[in-house]
Amino acid sequence: MVAALRQNSDINASADEADTRVKVMLVDDSLTVRTVFSRMLAKEADLNVVATASTAERGLDELRAQAVDVVLLDLEMPGMGGLEALPKILALSPSTKVLVISSLTAEGAEHTVEALRMGAADTMLKPRPGGFNDDYRDQLLGKIRALKGMGVEEVRRASVRPASRRAGKRPQVVAIGASTGGIHALNLFLRKLPKDFELPILITQHLPASFIPVFARQMEVASGRQAILADEGVEIRRGNLVIAPGHGHMVVHRKGTRYVTGLAYHPVKSGCMPSVDPMFETLAEAYDGEVAGVLLSGMGRDGTDGAVSIVNAGGSIYAQDAHSCAVWGMPRAVTEMGLTTAALPPEELAETVLASAGAQAWR
Repeated sequence: MVAALRQNSDINASADEADTRVKVMLVDDSLTVRTVFSRMLAKEADLNVVATASTAERGLDELRAQAVDVVLLDLEMPGMGGLEALPKILALSPSTKVLVISSLTAEGAEHTVEALRMGAADTMLKPRPGGFNDDYRDQLLGKIRALKGMGVEEVRRASVRPASRRAGKRPQVVAIGASTGGIHALNLFLRKLPKDFELPILITQHLPASFIPVFARQMEVASGRQAILADEGVEIRRGNLVIAPGHGHMVVHRKGTRYVTGLAYHPVKSGCMPSVDPMFETLAEAYDGEVAGVLLSGMGRDGTDGAVSIVNAGGSIYAQDAHSCAVWGMPRAVTEMGLTTAALPPEELAETVLASAGAQAWR
């Protein structure tokens, strides 16, 4: 009897362990890619490949049959492409996160950034033959684990944490930092800003450099403003939308009554290039704290040190809330440090920033 009870206990423990593993589905028309990814994930005790599919149609069938935490989705497939399948996946299982596996081509960049706008959480470049090395594997595993996110109870507790700071100085500039899941959030945020809202908006988004031109065009559509890539000596004017390039950090300097961007290339604590921290830190000094800093969905802690600089200079920090984030990493760090004036979904963050800006922010 004791042995039987012990055996049942072991079985239940194994079942509980299986329930906590990240459930992954692979959707790619390449048998080689599915096989390589499956072998990579099979070695990890906390990951479980619950299904593979060679077409998007089969992937949707699998998703109807079982719970999936993360889908690795190829965009270029015969029949229904990944871009067409993406909204169907998100509608069928809203809690499932989609990691897009994209090609290195220009067309691949267009499709990938569009997928991120539509709600895909993150992207991985599909390596060339022989590129499935240890570095690629580590990056892939890190992204999958981050996308699993928090449990329902942890999200609930995070959602009721009160904001701890009053709004600071009236902003003269809005600066936004984002990473994983950030493109979707940026679109929601920018579309809430009226066309006659004239404060300059600066954006640092973690993306491969080759994606930045496509991303900039997408931000133009969302904001109704012309997007400018930061470079040495680019002047920041009212109504501007300035975006960090993929190869350097955007920094800001004051020259008399003018504000100009520059580029920096130094290593930062987060390891990101571009990083949000240099943008926030230099804005805090150049604008004497008259900054509304916004941190949207993203893994890690990039932007935290810069947020401290903005708050210490008298500015305000706004963070995306846990429930609406693909990954509550960057916003979580500043929220838990008590730096935020508000933690809300992107659309509500936009309305809060608008309310803080005052009449001088409008035409």
